[in-house]
Amino acid sequence: MALKIKQIGPCFVGEVNDIDLTKPLLADDVAAVHTGMDEYAVLVFRGRKLDNDQHLAFTRQLGPIEQAIGTSLRAATDYRLTTDFADVSNLDKEEKPFARDDRRRLFAIGNQLWHSDSSFKATPAKYSLLHAHSIPSKGGNTEFADMRAAYDALDDDMKRQVEGLICEHSQLYSRGKIGFSDFTDEERERFKSVRQVLLRTHPVTGRKSLYLSSHAGSIQGWPVPEANIFLQNLLEHATQRRFVYAHEWRVGDLLMWDNRQTMHRARPFPVEERRDMRRTTLAGDGPTVP
Repeated sequence: MALKIKQIGPCFVGEVNDIDLTKPLLADDVAAVHTGMDEYAVLVFRGRKLDNDQHLAFTRQLGPIEQAIGTSLRAATDYRLTTDFADVSNLDKEEKPFARDDRRRLFAIGNQLWHSDSSFKATPAKYSLLHAHSIPSKGGNTEFADMRAAYDALDDDMKRQVEGLICEHSQLYSRGKIGFSDFTDEERERFKSVRQVLLRTHPVTGRKSLYLSSHAGSIQGWPVPEANIFLQNLLEHATQRRFVYAHEWRVGDLLMWDNRQTMHRARPFPVEERRDMRRTTLAGDGPTVP
C-alpha cells in the first residue's frame, strides 16, 4: 500500500498513515519516507507505541545513526539509555525527574531555544526521530520552523547578504544565552566551536534554507555584536507564526524532522512531572564547510 501523507502544518509537516513501524519496511516504503521528508521536512507518526529496539530498527532502515556521546552533561555512568539514543528526557538513571537546580536539567532547558540538532558538530545531523514514552499533564510541546519558507520570504537584498556567510556554532553559545556558564575545562574543550554555513541547499530538491540555531554565536569576519544582531533578526524573521508548527504530544507519537531544513524548540512543562522523550539521529553526509 502506498504511503499516505497529509499536510497538517502551515507550509510544511505531513502526517503519515498506513505504515507499520514495528516491521521491516519495503524498499519502496523507505524511499517514500525520504521523499516525504524532502517535501514536508517534518513527518508525524501518531500513536506508534514502539519499544527501543523497534525505534532503533526503523531508524537504521533510513541510514547510519549518529551516536549520542558527549553532547550533554550526563556522565557515562549516569546514562539511562544506550548511546544509540539521545536522552532528551528530564529523568535521571533512577527514572526520577531532575531537581530544579540540577545542572544537567539547567543545561538541558537550553533546548527551549530554537536550534538544529548537532549543528555544534563538524558534521551536523540529518534527521532526528523523537518518540514520546511519557508526557507531562500540560506543556512540553515541540515547535518547528520551516527554514525553506523563511528563506523564500527574504527580500533580494537579504538573500544576497546571507550568501556565503559562515557561522561558529557551539553549545557554549546557546547555554550562555540562558545564563548557564557552569562548565568544567573538559566540557569547554568538548564544546569548542565548529563552522557551519548560514545558507544550505538541499541535495535532492535544490531548495535553499537558512541554517540558523541558538548554537550560532558569531559570523566569521564580522564584529561579534553586529553578527549577533544580524542572526537575531534572521531568527525573529524565521520563527514568525506563518512558518511554525506546534506539535501537541500524545504518548506513542513519533516525530521525524530534517535538521537541514528546520529548526525546533521544546516548550516548558511542570518541573516535577515526567517527560520521557527518546531520540535517534541520522548522521549527516559531511561537514557544511570544507
